[in-house]
Amino acid sequence: MVARAAHSLAGLRAEFAAQASRWTLWTPVAFGLGGAGYMALRAEPPLWLALFLASVALVCCRAVRRWRGDGMAIVIAVLAAFATAGFLGAKVRSDRVAAPAAPTADAPRRIEGWVVDVPSRGAGGMRVLVAPVWISGLPPEETPVRVRVTLRDGISPLPPGTPIRLTAMIGPPPDPASPGAYDFARDAWFDRVGGVGFSLGAPEEAELARPPWRLRLAMAINAARWRLAQRIVARMGETSGGIGAAMVTGHEAWITPQQTEDMRASGLAHILSISGLHMAIVGGFVFAAVRLLVALWPWLALRVPGKKVAAAAGLLAVGTYLVVSGAPPPAERAAITASVAFAAILFDRQAISLRTLAVAALIILALQPEAAAAPGFQMSFAATTALVALAEAWPRPVREISTPLWIRGPQAVMVWLLAALAASFVAGLATGPFAMHHFNRIASYGLFANLVVSPLSSFIIMPFLALGGALESLGLGGPFLWVAGQGIDAMVGVAHTTAVQPGAQVTIASAPGAALPTAFLGIMLLCLWKGRLRWLGAPLAMAVLIWPRPAPPDVWIASDGAAVAVRQGREAILLRPEARRFAADLWARRRGLAIHGDPEAVRDAMFRCDRFSCLPEQGPDIALWAGKRRPKLSVYGDLCAPGRLVILRSEAPWRGCEGAFLLTARDFAEGGSAELWRTPDGWRVRWANDTRGRRPWTR
Repeated sequence: MVARAAHSLAGLRAEFAAQASRWTLWTPVAFGLGGAGYMALRAEPPLWLALFLASVALVCCRAVRRWRGDGMAIVIAVLAAFATAGFLGAKVRSDRVAAPAAPTADAPRRIEGWVVDVPSRGAGGMRVLVAPVWISGLPPEETPVRVRVTLRDGISPLPPGTPIRLTAMIGPPPDPASPGAYDFARDAWFDRVGGVGFSLGAPEEAELARPPWRLRLAMAINAARWRLAQRIVARMGETSGGIGAAMVTGHEAWITPQQTEDMRASGLAHILSISGLHMAIVGGFVFAAVRLLVALWPWLALRVPGKKVAAAAGLLAVGTYLVVSGAPPPAERAAITASVAFAAILFDRQAISLRTLAVAALIILALQPEAAAAPGFQMSFAATTALVALAEAWPRPVREISTPLWIRGPQAVMVWLLAALAASFVAGLATGPFAMHHFNRIASYGLFANLVVSPLSSFIIMPFLALGGALESLGLGGPFLWVAGQGIDAMVGVAHTTAVQPGAQVTIASAPGAALPTAFLGIMLLCLWKGRLRWLGAPLAMAVLIWPRPAPPDVWIASDGAAVAVRQGREAILLRPEARRFAADLWARRRGLAIHGDPEAVRDAMFRCDRFSCLPEQGPDIALWAGKRRPKLSVYGDLCAPGRLVILRSEAPWRGCEGAFLLTARDFAEGGSAELWRTPDGWRVRWANDTRGRRPWTR
């Protein structure tokens, strides 16, 4: 027994010793966890506290290195220093982007400002991003830096760079759809978007003073992107051109809701967002093309290092694509990763390695610490780490000499298919926990859809879109865009065929908050650790899937009290199906519930509803008043009953609701959205703002 224990201890020491060259790979993990820890706090820490923690960690790191020499203590101290640096970086970044937010909308406001960009279409229609110069009722120091306005149906957005005047209902960025759900206001805070709303009419052109040069430059770039997107759509048609424009310029204004849903259900939605895949294809295509051209010119090949010239061309292509795409955060992160890989080639280092990826991740997190809490970065980093780890572990076959082509060709095809299947499978496993937790969807046939579409996107769609987009300004992009359109049509066909299959999408309720970081650490252990202990990460990586789910709530209420859902078994019954449907869908998916295809029919079997009120008949003892004004006193006799849950979008009544469990407009203004559980002692309420705490991006 003693000998076995000694042998196990020796093996453990040997495995830890084998990590000597790999501990640096954990530094971006520690930095990111520090940034994510700042985002998860419920109270805003002072800057001096973040500086103090980082200073203490640095002092401890130096002390341990001086007194203890090499060893595990130094590793722990260094990782702790990186974690506190991530915490400090997130705090500094949050303070730097601080900007006013619009107050809660109580009346229409007149807005004068500049159209900065045309963002992707929202649930309500086309949207414009405006840099306001003046908003009625707000002094200059309280005017948001940016506001995002949804236009009414049938109104086309004016191009970027246009000075406009419009009337709109503007309020602060929306609260989470439910307690613990994704916080849209936090993203808006770091994007400096201080107001969102909808227009009450068509915007008009205005005469405004000349804007600052930075804004002029941004609008000029966005105007060129918008014109290019319009030309791509005109060339290819809206069916394929909308997706082509999104993949080139980032404008998703022409993508139909059906196309979006098909791409999500088939696991292909990542192709619509400009990210690592697009940067890798564009940069890799330019790199390969330039290197081939150099090799085909013997005079040049003998005088210049072809690989480095190709890497420089790849860097230029990535930078150009970043500008053309509008530099959304995912594209910025992908461009940094690709640039680090090309820079490694220029400095005679290995381009694709875990060490290169660690450097890229540290640069991204240093510039955007908030990315640590962003689903896009989490999924991209996990998938890329898993793929690079797979590449390191992939067996290197012995290259045979003088093998006939009729043998070598099929072998190469089989190896490519096996590698593509393994890459899609591993990337899907790495991103699965994040898709389950954030989006509550699993595309059952996503592996097969991606396997079919991957050659299309890599060899037809993206290269020909890049050539067509580059030549379209000269009027020569038509043939290339036509070829890309054929590939996009085939991709859309694969997405639709996959999406309509039975069980194409599986809804999974979100696990408790601790499950996702546990799964992330498990994935990192599997990818970064060297030795048998890496397999301890497998059960941790499955945490989101196997973690027990708490009992779902019995009632959900939107942040303004306008929409209510009641749970019946595994189904959510909407009392007002037309109100806040997007938020209701998000909540239902997060809790693993389904919404009936005919929600009004299901509701009418349980509740008696009119324009403003819903009263129980065969359903739970819950009543809703959706009007913003207090109802007449006589209405309270129907609404209120002892022990009944009464939800009022208006202020509380002066009298008439004694004995009922009452939630009113003031409660929603303070607490946001709510989830309720019925207990033997009454109703238990969980408010979204209690979960969020008091942070700069919360009201």
